Amino acid sequence: MGGLITGLYALLPPYIVYVDSLGYLPPSMRIAAGSCMVFIAGTMIFCRRSKQKPFQRPQAQEHTARDAFTLIELLLVISIIGILASLILPSYLAARNAAYLARNKAEFKSIATALELYTNDHGNYPPDANRDLPPGLEPYLGPGVWPKAPWPGSVYDWDNWAPADLAYNPKEQVYQISVRFCPLGQPSACVFPKEPWAQNFDYYSAVYFCVGGPCRPHSSQPINHPGYCLNC
Repeated sequence: MGGLITGLYALLPPYIVYVDSLGYLPPSMRIAAGSCMVFIAGTMIFCRRSKQKPFQRPQAQEHTARDAFTLIELLLVISIIGILASLILPSYLAARNAAYLARNKAEFKSIATALELYTNDHGNYPPDANRDLPPGLEPYLGPGVWPKAPWPGSVYDWDNWAPADLAYNPKEQVYQISVRFCPLGQPSACVFPKEPWAQNFDYYSAVYFCVGGPCRPHSSQPINHPGYCLNC
């Protein structure tokens, strides 16, 4: 049994590397997992050098031997907890990502409705806003922390692009609501969703809701640049 548990722990490092490659392991868990593996390895080395038998119950008085825990029992409990956590983690992450997208769809519709109400009162759409929603739209929006978007570090962005603002054809007026994942002018600080449709995202990519015209992820990029349109 001791050899079996030792072998199980030998498989944990590649599993942790695999989960980390999928982006499911936050920095805090990465540090904790690495520290646990180092601790276990250090314990086994110490036991070997000191000629201890970590998988053997101590021979002492009857009540002491009965109440004591061997290292194998402790490792077995830790292993079960780790296996259960590995089963729950992907499901939790999938549910969280689905919740982000569902909230984004609902908020896109709410912002689009607010823009229509604004247009009815003012005669045209509000001017372009950079990494923000346009001033004056607040009375038409529901409660919320605007322009914060659902994904961590993301913000809503109102795009009102004239034909002269577009670098690629078709150069026609564009109205769209976008979600930006990078701080302005900081391409190295982007935080993209852990979704298949965001695998090729870059600084100019966006999740967007097309209100009118040939919508695209960014005015400086072609229509087929990596992005995700929710109503195209």
